Amino acid sequence: MPELRPILLVEDSPRDLELTLAALEKCQLANEIVIARDGAEAMDYLTRGGIYGNRPHGDPTVVLLDLKLPKMDGLEVLERVKTNEQLRHIPIVMLTSSREEQDLVRSYELGVNAFVVKPVEFSQFFKAIQDLGVFWALLNEPPPGYAHHAKL
Repeated sequence: MPELRPILLVEDSPRDLELTLAALEKCQLANEIVIARDGAEAMDYLTRGGIYGNRPHGDPTVVLLDLKLPKMDGLEVLERVKTNEQLRHIPIVMLTSSREEQDLVRSYELGVNAFVVKPVEFSQFFKAIQDLGVFWALLNEPPPGYAHHAKL
């Protein structure tokens, strides 16, 4: 049985964080949900820096990344991950309320795996998060050797 890897949720909005966690919980995924509240904290987690220096080796199964973040925005996090040889294989889903075409285009230019605009209506948002959680944690087949990749 493949090893369960965490989902990294990068979100600074308390409301969106609460809704996303509730939706993921309803999916009954066994994956741990790691929360980063800004882009710098997300990069520390991914590179095992700062307060995450002693975290176990291993990459998240997916990063759910908000676009508008303090300290380092989602596009900068995405660019750093996708240009880092050790991290670029990690799937990143941009999860944002931005409907600006330039954000969508730039995200795909930088290598995002999916771009999801947060629905304003609660039930639609809940369903979108559940579908994302099930797809990335259960259905998506990572490249060979991915689960054990992590020594940075």
